[in-house]
Formats: sequence, structure tokens, C-alpha cells
Amino acid sequence: MTSQDDLFHPVIELPESTRRARYDRLVGLDDIKLRLRKEAALLADPRRLQAWAATHHGGDVAALTLFADRAPLFIFAGDVGSGKSALAESFGCDLSDYLNLPVYLYRLKLATRGSGLVGEMTSLIGDAFTHIHDAGQRATGPHGVRSVHILVVDEADALVQSREAQQMHHEDRAGVDAFLAGIDSLAGTRVPVIVVLCTNRVGALDPALMRRAAATFTFTRPNGQQRHAVLTQALEGLGIGTATVSKIAELTGATTDRPGYTFSDLTQRLVPAAVFRAFPDRPVSDEDLLSLAEALQPTPVFTEER
Repeated sequence: MTSQDDLFHPVIELPESTRRARYDRLVGLDDIKLRLRKEAALLADPRRLQAWAATHHGGDVAALTLFADRAPLFIFAGDVGSGKSALAESFGCDLSDYLNLPVYLYRLKLATRGSGLVGEMTSLIGDAFTHIHDAGQRATGPHGVRSVHILVVDEADALVQSREAQQMHHEDRAGVDAFLAGIDSLAGTRVPVIVVLCTNRVGALDPALMRRAAATFTFTRPNGQQRHAVLTQALEGLGIGTATVSKIAELTGATTDRPGYTFSDLTQRLVPAAVFRAFPDRPVSDEDLLSLAEALQPTPVFTEER
């Protein structure tokens, strides 16, 4: 079997300071965060749903059977810079707090695609699911769940592209089959494992994979209220006026000529550019931010044809 180090980036135990800070910076995603916490908690520890039914409905509830065989699969879909990858790698911090359990983050290497040798991709994907399944089994015992394991697959469309694509190579089709088999091997097992696929091209994912997903989370560019919240947090301590923050939120919205800013456009480009403009001789000014908001171009919209 392929070693864990060859399949995954270094495993990270959550909560961890860097990813907790990243989770906290993802403002404006409160609805997604709340739904994600609930969905993840029920997949990681199904007994919580039974306890809820006993407390609020007096015992057996027929609807609980609908949850029994769900695949522990989430799909995060949306434009570039919308926060999906950052949330995928950080929501385990919140889940750890909520469940009072350690959460282990696994990030699949794209090397699992293999070098094109017949059967290699299938074998690598199978080994990855065997590793994560075994980790989940070790995390359960007679007294319940001891830890949760999250497997994140970024740029998932590169790994599980639709088998309906005419140009798809036989080895790639076999890899998709292996991935589906891996997901099916986790469904209904009640092991505390969650798989998260992140993609900019949700339409390129195999339909069978989409049908298996317990939940699909769609990420969009921030609206005016969300941009204001992001900017308020990012600019704290710089002495920028409230009216200026509101104006920047307006300037970074969509126009007839271009799309609105993404979350990362605001936090990774606009605000850092203002700091670099002022450093090291003077403080950041309102004018720095206003002029940059008018001059910088937002990240182009990612389309399925790209």
C-alpha cells in the first residue's frame, strides 16, 4: 500500500492557530458556516441525531432512517477567491469546538492522479480511502467517537471529471470509478470521516458524484453587506473612517464593465496594497484605499469553458 506521506500533505490536528484565524477572517459566510457545522456534526457523530430525536420527539423518528446511508461527502463549489478552499481547511476548528473532539485535516496530493500507468491512479485513490477509512475506524470505540477526520480534495474537477466527457482517457475514467467506490465504502459505516471536494467547475464533476453528496455548498462573490464586513475587519486599527469603508464597499461591487471583488481580492490584494503604499514612511490613508479600489481590477470570473 502507498504510504500516507505519498498520498497526503502533512496531517494537521485542529484546532490550530493559523487555520482558526483563517476561519475567523471568513466573515459574511455565517449561513454556510452554521449549516456546515450541523451537517458535519451529524455525519461525524450520528448519535447526536438520535439524542435530539429522543429529547424533542420522544424516541424513534422515521426521518432518521433517511440519514443512515448518506455518504459523508460535501462539495464546495464557486468562483475563484470565494473562500471555499479556506473554509474547507479551517471549518474543522469550529467543528472541534462544537464536538469537543480533536479534528485531523488530511489534504490529498494531486500526485494521486499518478503518472498515467494503467491501474496506477485507481490504486492510489483506493489506498487514500483505505488510509482515511482505517483512521476513522481507529477513532471510534465502545464509548463513542474520539476524533474526526476530514479529507480535503482541492481542484476536485482535475480528479473526478465527468465520465461523460468524450476526450476522457480510460485511466481517468477508472480513477473516477475508484473515487466513487471509496465514497461508497464510507457511506453508512458511521466512521467519523468527512470528504470535502472543492471546485471552480462544478459542472465538470461526474453526475454520480454529485448525487452522492450529502450537501453542496455554493460560494459566490461577496455582496455589499459582506464586503463591508470584510473591510471593517481587515482595516481595524488603521483609523479608516466609517464613511470611507462604506465607499470602498460600494466601489468594489460589480459594474457594467467588470465583476465585483472576491473575498481574496479584498483581503489579499486591496488592503495589502494600501499597506505597502504607505510603508514605511506614513500611515495608511483613506485616499490610499479609495484610489486603489478604483484602480485595481478584480479577479476575472471563472467560467466552465476556461
